[in-house]
Amino acid sequence: MFMDNILHSLLRKMSIPDVEFIINLGDWPLVNPKLKPLIPIFSWCGSEDTADIVMPTYDITEATLEMMGRVSLDILSVQSNNDIPWEQKKSQAFWRGRDSRQERLDLITLARKHEHLINASLTNFFFFKDQEVEYGPKEKHISFFKFFDYKYQINIDGTVAAYRLPYLLGGSSVVLKQDSPYYEFFYNDLEPYVHFIPFKRDLSNLIEKIEWARTNDKKAQAIAQNGRQYVQENLMPKDVYCYHVTLLQEWSTRIKSKVDVREGMEFIPIKENEKRFGDCKCHRLNRHDEL
Repeated sequence: MFMDNILHSLLRKMSIPDVEFIINLGDWPLVNPKLKPLIPIFSWCGSEDTADIVMPTYDITEATLEMMGRVSLDILSVQSNNDIPWEQKKSQAFWRGRDSRQERLDLITLARKHEHLINASLTNFFFFKDQEVEYGPKEKHISFFKFFDYKYQINIDGTVAAYRLPYLLGGSSVVLKQDSPYYEFFYNDLEPYVHFIPFKRDLSNLIEKIEWARTNDKKAQAIAQNGRQYVQENLMPKDVYCYHVTLLQEWSTRIKSKVDVREGMEFIPIKENEKRFGDCKCHRLNRHDEL
């Protein structure tokens, strides 16, 4: 399971206090703030209407764990594959994705009316299969790195927050972000017109914001650079690891009951191919200085 991998990885790197916690493995946050007592549930996404404890998403965490391995998209690869100068990028807003929210369908309608401003297509129909004729045809998937051939990247919610935002910010284009009740663990740091360009949830001013970016090219480029710098300083692999550790350490100070192995709990052994790494102590007992 995904969470086993991050916990095993953390335990190989440092000492983690004994903790007991509940993780929500779905996308939607669950904790109703009106119900007392609150149930402390760790989730990958939060919202204005819920009170979950938000942790890094499975997407950015898996990309951190599998970096340079089977995962082709991670924070470092996004930054290293953006070699198109700003002046050579297409002055259009770009989006690809599946049909996981009505506003994504609305974006297709908007793009058809403003083809010179927006290049947007759906790559899969799952939630609105009965509307494929109207909003299709489906486009083939393209490399995420090709997104950045365009100056403006549209970030629009899926079922919850769009987990692609760290990668869009880490690229070399400016992000237009939909107003949203959903948030990831780092959203509180982001400022409109500093790290991204905001647009209304119903897309009613998206065209206006794209035209603003086209008219204010230097400002748009500066916002793109700020977003990229934020990622470099806050969302790198070390930061994702440290966020998990800090979260677990802080949570351990708030647990009042004794942490113990309870009936029904399952022991998750370390995989054979990972035992070579040792744990956070045993492989550091003997120092080997390089000459």
